[in-house]
Amino acid sequence: MEPRYSNNDYNVSLDLPYPPVYAETKKHDYAYAMLSNIGSSNSEMSAVSLYFYNSVILKSEYAEFARCFRDISIVEMHHLDIFSTLSYQMGLDPRLWSMRNNCNHYWSPSYNNYPKKIREVIENSIKGEEAAIRKYIAQSESICDANIVENLERIILDEEHHIEIFYNMLSQIN
Repeated sequence: MEPRYSNNDYNVSLDLPYPPVYAETKKHDYAYAMLSNIGSSNSEMSAVSLYFYNSVILKSEYAEFARCFRDISIVEMHHLDIFSTLSYQMGLDPRLWSMRNNCNHYWSPSYNNYPKKIREVIENSIKGEEAAIRKYIAQSESICDANIVENLERIILDEEHHIEIFYNMLSQIN
């Protein structure tokens, strides 16, 4: 049964501008935090790849949900671009990697969980968004660069909006 949910019911993007993407400082600690947002297990790349995967596996039975996941993955790509740009502006190579124990670790699709049942797919997505929000809040509280903080705060609004969309999806399934 096709859910009543429609992408026309929700816009996956908020009608709010993003701040300029300009790092006011060259602190490597901040740049490494941005790298973590790019390519760690809790990263925008993980969200992009997971939501793309979700869009593929849901197409046949939940076409509207699939389109929504695809559209949200595009918003997450924009976040990936913001964090990559900030990292690069602060002097680091914005590959899909993060720094752990003074070593670069490349992003891996193995970072994601890949549930197949619709409820688990959505709940897993909610957990990922919540983890990203916690991470970005912690970063915004420790980073002393107004522009980076403004970007984090704007991205948090998107992630909160995605959670609302996912809860709406949950309300549409049995």
